[in-house]
Amino acid sequence: MSLQAVIEAKLTETFAPERLEVVNESHLHAGHHHVESGHHATFDGTGETHFRIRIVSAAFAGKSRVERHRAVNDLLAPELKAGLHALAIEPAAPGEKTRW
Repeated sequence: MSLQAVIEAKLTETFAPERLEVVNESHLHAGHHHVESGHHATFDGTGETHFRIRIVSAAFAGKSRVERHRAVNDLLAPELKAGLHALAIEPAAPGEKTRW
């Protein structure tokens, strides 16, 4: 199962979203530098390292932006520890305006 599929499944199971979009943006980061295990490395833009998560869920109602981000980051902590490098999170509650 791809990392994208794992992320989608975990978000769906936990937040029961009415809208969900998980976008692999790894290719946009080709050539960017990062430090991994004490060594400088350069992304080649392949793989599943950078994702944008757009999610609308009733679970976010009454929660601050920070609380929403923390909930998603906590859920995906195992993936972040295993090599997922970055998440761009766009969470909303039903009825809130989104840019997507």
